[in-house]
Amino acid sequence: MVLRLLQTITASEMIMNKINRLFKGRGLVMSVSLFHLFTFSPLSAQEKLWSLRECCDYAVEHSISIKQQENQCRQQELELSTAKNSRLPDLNGSVSQSFSFGRGLTAENTYSNTNTSNTSLGISTSVPLFTGFRIPNEIKLNQLNLEAATADLEKAKNDIRMKVAETYVQILYDMEIADVARRQIEIDSAQVARLDAFVKNGKAAEAELSQQKATLANSRLTATQADNNTRLAILALTQLLELSTPDGFSIVRPDVAEITQLSSFNSQLLTPDMIYAEALGVKPEILSQQLKLKGTEHSIKIAKSANYPSLSLSGSVGTNYYTTSGFNSDTFGNQLKNNFSQGIGLNLSVPIFNRFQTRNNIRNARINQENQQLALDNTKKTLYKEIQQVYYNALNAQTKEKSSEEALQSTKDAFQLMQAKYENGKATITEFNESKNNYLKSESDLVQARYENLYQQALLEFYRGRELTF
Repeated sequence: MVLRLLQTITASEMIMNKINRLFKGRGLVMSVSLFHLFTFSPLSAQEKLWSLRECCDYAVEHSISIKQQENQCRQQELELSTAKNSRLPDLNGSVSQSFSFGRGLTAENTYSNTNTSNTSLGISTSVPLFTGFRIPNEIKLNQLNLEAATADLEKAKNDIRMKVAETYVQILYDMEIADVARRQIEIDSAQVARLDAFVKNGKAAEAELSQQKATLANSRLTATQADNNTRLAILALTQLLELSTPDGFSIVRPDVAEITQLSSFNSQLLTPDMIYAEALGVKPEILSQQLKLKGTEHSIKIAKSANYPSLSLSGSVGTNYYTTSGFNSDTFGNQLKNNFSQGIGLNLSVPIFNRFQTRNNIRNARINQENQQLALDNTKKTLYKEIQQVYYNALNAQTKEKSSEEALQSTKDAFQLMQAKYENGKATITEFNESKNNYLKSESDLVQARYENLYQQALLEFYRGRELTF
């Protein structure tokens, strides 16, 4: 690939050198800076070059949707903590004050028309001893829900990374197209200068010069459109990164040798089934659905727990202060001391009939399990279809890149022949421009095929659990 790039660069230089030779003796020389040809715009010292990994990391860190998913994980952590703490005893305090007017019971156990007041203080506690295995199943269910939420978080991060990578490749492609467009401007500008000199010497017609100027104007329009597309792609990437402005944003353009290594693909060693087998063990969306399916088993057990009796241990301590109008009462402190009481008990609840609510809850939990199994199967099928699509896209992109390389060599040879004819007056300017446009179009097609191949190969590696980078 490096050799092919050097050949492409050399071909462009040969074109310019041949055009320059046409100007010798006329005081006209046209030169092209290779650095300018392969650079979208000069960078200031303050601008940072963003690599794909840096873009992905920054997008994941600042994405609002990722932060929302992280909050869901935190909520699941709290749900798990609540389920674990349900094993602990509770503790409740109570204070009550009541007043009675009219006929009532006195301290002597007689009834009379009196006013009485009663102040009660108490503390009670209870601890579950047996809940039909509901609590351990709730704990396990919430553990699985937390793991599933964590897998969903990783899935959301992967989605952001894929969007960033796609936009990143689009920027690289648009930059290369802009470079090709500028090379076309250089060639057309050289032709305009050449024809202008010929017109002044009476060796070319004004119509021929006007035609070439129109071609130059179209080339400049193409370059402007390419630059605009690049700016729009950069804007899209900065928006994914949640940056406030695209000003000063530039990306790292990978070395051609690196692109060649990454885009190499052997269809005999990798098949969709092999990639799918690896993806099943690493893709977070599969893990999430599997965890949720496992959680439905505990949901069924939780519903069944209502069929079992429940047993709890309870205890309480309390006291009260009692007064009756017209009668002497002990002091507040003495009554609290003398009326102090304690209690402990076991509470057994046996379900007998609850209007088929438990039965329906169990059936509903089983239906949810079937739905979750279908969701897992659908996720697997979707993943396999995605891998198939990327696999054959990669094959097509690789074939297209090879064909584009051959087409580029053919159009380059044709252009060189046409250029020689044109220099010798055996071809018209229209034929020259048509051959030149075919050559530059072949360059654009090769750039597009190369980056499409690069992106598809990166996706295949990503589905296998590798880092998305190039």
